[in-house]
Amino acid sequence: MTSMTRLLTGTAAVLFLTLPAVAAEYRIAVGDGAGGTQEALGKAFVAALEEQSGGKMNGKLFVNGQLGDEQDTVTAAATGTLDFSILAINNITPFSPSVGTLTLPYVILSQEDAEKVTQGDVGQQMIEQTIEDAGVRIIGWGYSGFRVLTNSKKPVSTVADLQGLVIRVPKNEIMIETYKSWGISPTPMAWGETFAALQQKVVDGQDNPFMTVYAMKFDEVQKYITDLHYLFSIEPLIVSEALFTSLSDEEQAQVLAAGEAATKASSEFLRAEEAKIKEELVSRGMEITEPADDEQEFMKLATEAVWPQFYDQIGGKEVLDNVLTSLGREPAAE
Repeated sequence: MTSMTRLLTGTAAVLFLTLPAVAAEYRIAVGDGAGGTQEALGKAFVAALEEQSGGKMNGKLFVNGQLGDEQDTVTAAATGTLDFSILAINNITPFSPSVGTLTLPYVILSQEDAEKVTQGDVGQQMIEQTIEDAGVRIIGWGYSGFRVLTNSKKPVSTVADLQGLVIRVPKNEIMIETYKSWGISPTPMAWGETFAALQQKVVDGQDNPFMTVYAMKFDEVQKYITDLHYLFSIEPLIVSEALFTSLSDEEQAQVLAAGEAATKASSEFLRAEEAKIKEELVSRGMEITEPADDEQEFMKLATEAVWPQFYDQIGGKEVLDNVLTSLGREPAAE
């Protein structure tokens, strides 16, 4: 080997050793459009992940269902063909039924309730159950606020007002039965089909948080909002368990820390933005109606009819009672 060859070889080796490692860029599915809770949670997670890993891990958001319907992304993550997904909690329930406890009507009565449950012992139990049932791990929680009812036909303040309306709901048994308890048969429909169905008058209305109504521009196809508080929308951030277990202990810790940071950011985002978004929707021509009698009729019908139907599915009445008592409330009536 000539001296020049040795020099070139040595220089190449030094250059190789000093080249920065290529960062792992993960795909993150986001069901909602830009501007809502899910995107805000995703942005906070990506920023925290880059910071925690020193730039060795980052992510790219694919909003508005570009990587598939929300339930499809759970399957994709479970099979290892998708890295992360942010989705409404009701779309995990078919894969891990105990999580459905948080989609029972009138279990979560405030943002503080949602934070306490998801970030406490109950939330940890649900994380472990979801890994076992669905092959995905919840690493962060987004908070979107209560799902409000929108429709294109008339103001709704009572259960009687609801009659005759065709309402889209997710393909979720608990939500379907909740509307049935109010005397109507809702129309189950995939999220990706909802805007077009509202636009074409296939359905009259739907329910989602103010944040989602804004992000999805439902004000373009809906006129009336009923400020129901029957279901607080929680948006888990999930990671493929196959991906998570393939990471080193240090990388796993970084992913979990990023998820915690994103959860905190989501809490702050909802508190800061929801009131502004309500005002913006009104300025765009939507009308907000409060339920009559502090929502007591809606609540009584839903809890009495729906809760007992799903005790077996969520793992027993004691699972619901555990959530209620963790919030300082009485166990469900026998």
